[in-house]
Amino acid sequence: MEKCKKIWMNGEMIDWDKAQVHILTHALHYGTSVFEGIRCYETEKGPAVFRLKEHIDRLFAGCHAYRMKIRHPKEELISAICELIKENELKSGYIRPIAYVGYKEMGLFPLNNPTDVAIAVWPWGTYLGEEGLKNGIRCKVSSWLRIDSRILPPQVKCSANYANSVLAKIEALDCGYNEAIQLNLAGFVAEGPGENIFLVKNGALITPPEDAGALYGITAQSAMAIAKDFGIECLKRNLLREELFSADELFFTGTAVEITPIREVDGRVIGEGTRGEITRKIQEKFFEVAKGKDPSYHSWLTFV
Repeated sequence: MEKCKKIWMNGEMIDWDKAQVHILTHALHYGTSVFEGIRCYETEKGPAVFRLKEHIDRLFAGCHAYRMKIRHPKEELISAICELIKENELKSGYIRPIAYVGYKEMGLFPLNNPTDVAIAVWPWGTYLGEEGLKNGIRCKVSSWLRIDSRILPPQVKCSANYANSVLAKIEALDCGYNEAIQLNLAGFVAEGPGENIFLVKNGALITPPEDAGALYGITAQSAMAIAKDFGIECLKRNLLREELFSADELFFTGTAVEITPIREVDGRVIGEGTRGEITRKIQEKFFEVAKGKDPSYHSWLTFV
């Protein structure tokens, strides 16, 4: 991980190595933190943050679910992200805002503790590698099921949720795959450990609905909007595991993975075993949009 100069914490710019929390911080013990993953891209107008407002809106909605009260208005966090990118002279990279229940009292009940907020930025290429972006990755259907809304709220990017994702990720890599695909308690496809999943069949784009346990992904919604602009039919419905095997194309979406094709699932080659044509069209347009090359999508960008 490449260090930057500054991290924003509770309204102040802190040196990267001095951005620390107390060992008895509530979130460290009980997973009581909510975060976002955001990217900025290099454009002809300088760095541009992709769908910044939507990410900050989701951060606040997630905190509301856990009754965490952020002391800073949304506009302050948006400004802080832009200033942090400037301060660290970042042209492109990853942005991680996190709100967490801080240090005061120990025990499960969190509401007497402060909600602290930190934002970090750093250079970071695509999560699953440039080769994966071009030619696709290999996935394993995990034995670890996706959390259910009766257990923890899957629509909240709460750190506690990602203990489930960590187990799925470890299993996939231990078995020689690049990434996992998780099913829900009913046996339907939910998502990857940190990605939404899309299936292409007979020219239509299909993705699991939110009630299957799929996160309302901002990159996923962007991919669907791009697909619709191409005239591609987009559907949300439950998917069986075996439908993955017979898909014409598969791909993941997410801030970290961006648009990453899937070429194999559980030893079954998907389609032609490489990036499919519809995946390619959506992927190429996504990067064109994110890098500010299509003015019709400039409303998705916050130019720093």
